[in-house]
Amino acid sequence: MKTRMNPRVFFGASAVVAALLFGTLLAPGTADAAFRAAQSWAIETFGLFYIASVAVFLVVVLALGFGPAGKLKLGPDDAEPDFPYLSWLAMLFAAGMGIGLMYFAVAEPIQHYISPPEAESGTISAAREAMAITFHHYGVHAWAIYALVGLSLGYFTYRKELPLTLRSGLSPILGKRINGVAGDAIDIFAVCGTVFGVATSLGFGVSQMTAGLNYNYGLPDTTIAKIIVIALVMGAATLSVLSGADRGIRRLSELNLTVAVLLMLFVMAVGPTLFLLRALVQNFGLYLDHFVMRTFTLYAYEPRAWMADWTLFYWAWWIAWSPFVGMFIARISRGRTIREFVIGVLFVPTAFTFLWMTVFGNTAIALDLGAASGGIADAVQANLSTALFKFLSYLPGAGFTHGAGGPARRGVLHHLGGFGRARHRHARLRWCGGDAQVAAHVLVHPARRDGGVAVACRRPRRVAGGDVAGGPAVLFHHAASGIWPRPADGCRSGGRPH
Repeated sequence: MKTRMNPRVFFGASAVVAALLFGTLLAPGTADAAFRAAQSWAIETFGLFYIASVAVFLVVVLALGFGPAGKLKLGPDDAEPDFPYLSWLAMLFAAGMGIGLMYFAVAEPIQHYISPPEAESGTISAAREAMAITFHHYGVHAWAIYALVGLSLGYFTYRKELPLTLRSGLSPILGKRINGVAGDAIDIFAVCGTVFGVATSLGFGVSQMTAGLNYNYGLPDTTIAKIIVIALVMGAATLSVLSGADRGIRRLSELNLTVAVLLMLFVMAVGPTLFLLRALVQNFGLYLDHFVMRTFTLYAYEPRAWMADWTLFYWAWWIAWSPFVGMFIARISRGRTIREFVIGVLFVPTAFTFLWMTVFGNTAIALDLGAASGGIADAVQANLSTALFKFLSYLPGAGFTHGAGGPARRGVLHHLGGFGRARHRHARLRWCGGDAQVAAHVLVHPARRDGGVAVACRRPRRVAGGDVAGGPAVLFHHAASGIWPRPADGCRSGGRPH
């Protein structure tokens, strides 16, 4: 097979990643200070810009979806969708949230419950506020960011016949310059941001896998164990890449969603089912009631570090991920109308996420107020990676949910595999000018590189008294996106690291 690759993007991105990684590993103290200074400046300077931008993104996406442009197809007028609707939704779910829902489903609502920005900690008011905040962070605002990038790329790729690369979305501004140095720089920047974001998310997922094995079976939660899991995950993703362009990611995504739904239904069945249904309705009502207020909240009159640790963190996180997720969504959405795209991307995953967060978050809070007597809150503060497994241990049938091969562990592993597979497809499209037909050694390079970055960065960095999974990679990723990571294992949320 002939390799059709953009060498400037391929080698340029690889060189930047290598230079930043080795520089951080060789001089971690200097890199730490530089990144902290950069993120502090970015928070003070661009916090308002993040909030305003996300609000504008949401308005623009809604206007495109429900205005006259909504009838246009992403492709020729007679184009048909490449994937069945349910498979398309499964792939949206796997690429857009994936491991984050497994890792933070219990941890985030409990953290807001313990340390809310306004309510009194540990009260019923704190529980309500915790779920309203969680819905806000995982709601339509996040998906609007992905949808805007995906729409722009899909439109210019399938209707204007431009390559499926990030530079194509800027063609109205740059014109023919997207084919030159400016276009290469855009793609290099996008690849670098995605690489370090992958290492960070891989760190979260692998930490949860090895911590769960240690929690349940006493297996060592060591660097060697994490390296083995990273190698297995990236190896599975590579085999999926080589097995076929669309079949691998589709099947993995469907498996991800199936395992996630089974786990969620189990928790709903053995947990306080009627209470969860009531809570879902009330949580959604609170979300709608606070929608406009939270969209524009900056705590301008009473500045709080909480804003930087949470909402600004999430908006920067979603924006940093938007090139990767947006390009993947565009790739799988050919043949759909803009209105169908907006409804599918903006509302369907959000609805599932709300149900997921209600089932896990409200059950965790209810247990913490009752049978656990604060045990789940203590587990979240002690180690985020084991919070899900500690939560499941308070439910009937705990051996099924997190025992050998149980849905909890399979869910984490499948999300990691599907996530890596989508990442590799995204990388080859960038490097090869939107051309998916490339040689095998180009296809497997993302697995070697991303796995290597994740392994190299297993040496943790200390932030606010806690280790941050991903080490130097997470330092670079969050400094580059402008927001420092939230306090991690062993520390309370609510205070920005200093």
